[in-house]
Amino acid sequence: MIHITLPDGSTKTFDDTPTGVDVAQSISEGFARSCVAMEINGQMRDLYQKIPEDAAVRLITTKDPEALEILRHSAAHVMAQAVLRIYKDAHLTIGPVVEDGFYYDIDMGPLSEDDFPKIEAEMRKIVKAKLPIRRKTVSKSDALAFYQDEPYKLEMIEDLPDGTISFYEQGEFTDLCRGPHLPHTGFVKAFKLMKTSGAYWRADQNNAQLQRIYGTAFFDKKELKQHLAFLEEARKRNHRKLGERLDLFSFHDEAPGMPFFHAKGMIIWNTLLAYWREAHRRAGYVETKTPIMLNRSLWERSGHWENYRENMYTSSIDEMDYAIKPMNCPGGMLLYASKPHSYRELPLRQAEIGLVHRHEMSGVLSGLFRVRAFHQDDAHIFMTPDQIEGEILGVLRLVEEIYSTFGLGFHLELSTRPEKSIGTDEQWAQATDGLRKALDAYGREYKINEGDGAFYGPKIDVHIKDALGRTWQCGTVQLDMSLPERFDLNYVGQDNEKHRPIMIHRVIYGSIERFFGILTEHFGGKFPLWLAPVQARLLPINDELAPYANEVKAFLEAGGLRVETDDRTESLNRKIREAQLEYVPLILTIGAKEKAAGTLSVRTLDGAVQYGVPQDDFLARTLAHIRDRRPDLEILKD
Repeated sequence: MIHITLPDGSTKTFDDTPTGVDVAQSISEGFARSCVAMEINGQMRDLYQKIPEDAAVRLITTKDPEALEILRHSAAHVMAQAVLRIYKDAHLTIGPVVEDGFYYDIDMGPLSEDDFPKIEAEMRKIVKAKLPIRRKTVSKSDALAFYQDEPYKLEMIEDLPDGTISFYEQGEFTDLCRGPHLPHTGFVKAFKLMKTSGAYWRADQNNAQLQRIYGTAFFDKKELKQHLAFLEEARKRNHRKLGERLDLFSFHDEAPGMPFFHAKGMIIWNTLLAYWREAHRRAGYVETKTPIMLNRSLWERSGHWENYRENMYTSSIDEMDYAIKPMNCPGGMLLYASKPHSYRELPLRQAEIGLVHRHEMSGVLSGLFRVRAFHQDDAHIFMTPDQIEGEILGVLRLVEEIYSTFGLGFHLELSTRPEKSIGTDEQWAQATDGLRKALDAYGREYKINEGDGAFYGPKIDVHIKDALGRTWQCGTVQLDMSLPERFDLNYVGQDNEKHRPIMIHRVIYGSIERFFGILTEHFGGKFPLWLAPVQARLLPINDELAPYANEVKAFLEAGGLRVETDDRTESLNRKIREAQLEYVPLILTIGAKEKAAGTLSVRTLDGAVQYGVPQDDFLARTLAHIRDRRPDLEILKD
């Protein structure tokens, strides 16, 4: 007799060894039809697997978050089966689930998106057939015999330890896989193939190049439709396309992974930094600057030469090795150590906009999101142990102030001591307790990632959420017990003895380049007025009014607005349309009536138009809007 305990505490009893299907059907037939897998004593298993002894069982339905990964794993198998039916000479490698979908790497001839309709049509046949998906275990030797004509599967099996190996079968298709999978292919109702690209077997350029086919899948067509609409909106907001269209930045082969910022992009850049500096001055920070290149002995002392050298750009000068800094911290340590410090100076908050370089592989470079040269808004806070909670709390409040200005939500995660770490138990307990107390005092929910801290100290990661609901890890707050030790940093305490300071690393923008890219997509290129490179464009309705328009431009610029005049001999409607396509927040039209009255016709990007606005009133309201860094365009409304 087998006793199955369900999550609600109830128990089901079976005379014979049950499967997950049996357990689900004992609840109801309708419920069983929605089940896709089960969890036995915390381990995910196929629904048709037998449960040989008493166990705690949780049935996974299509509504559970784990179900989507199982669906997409099975969808990858359905796609592979369809490919093999069409392309008889194809050889499969691996087909994992990834964020928002799945892919399969296949050794086959060139493939394009034009081939997707016939693959999808074959997939629909497989789905309609509702082929049972069943697990089968064999010995390693039998697995090698089965895949004797499949070189990639053979290589994978040979790398596995001796013992049983699991296959999954659906119709004529068999694949090497750990599972779990859906009960049958009929669950893969809503799917779409997304793109194809090249990939090397095991990411080694010396190996064969494969075709990587990406797809996505959902349990119902409505969810798929919503996802595709989301992707279309994200495509429209792609920062690389907007950067080119709005003349903000570009990339060039002469400096791969190193962005060039254009004049309009630099206006946004400098506005971001001006706000950052203002907020940090108010929070009691001082700004510092350290060299971009430092010698080998420094990087040996910091540990980077041993552990990070492959990512650093190096040079030899006067027969001495140097490296361009991949991070600002070691220079910050030298700065602190350049003079004696007293407990009376602490906390000392030193901030730096530091240009760093890291050698990223060319294949991972991605617009402003992944670059080789970038600026970090670093800060190193040196403090006494009893100041930890207060300083962390101060950083969190500054984080909230800055992110909220851009309309970015965020959540917090606390990562604790990893298995490999430095420092004593007492130091880790003190540091982690300080972070936890600060988070508790801050009063916002946070997630704990046990064992996910840095080797040198616990940390708080800040994940922002943009207008599309995507999350980005930008800000981080890290306690470091390594660098103060390595650089022998100290301060003189109240007891007139030397003590080791506690140190915080923290960034808020993170990489400023990456934050710039995130903001471009967050706003869809329609930057709020205070950030917009061109805040207003004047449109005289005829050539005779062009000189007057330039007088108005001079008046507005003297007040502090960034203004252009479009006095081309084009139609007014065309000039308005072009200004809208360039996302100019304020489009100002001037005709004879406006000139006589000293007014403006004001059009905003939300489509609102207001006529007869006095120039003085317009300037005063606009400057107030900019001063408050408001995100809306309701400039002329009380």
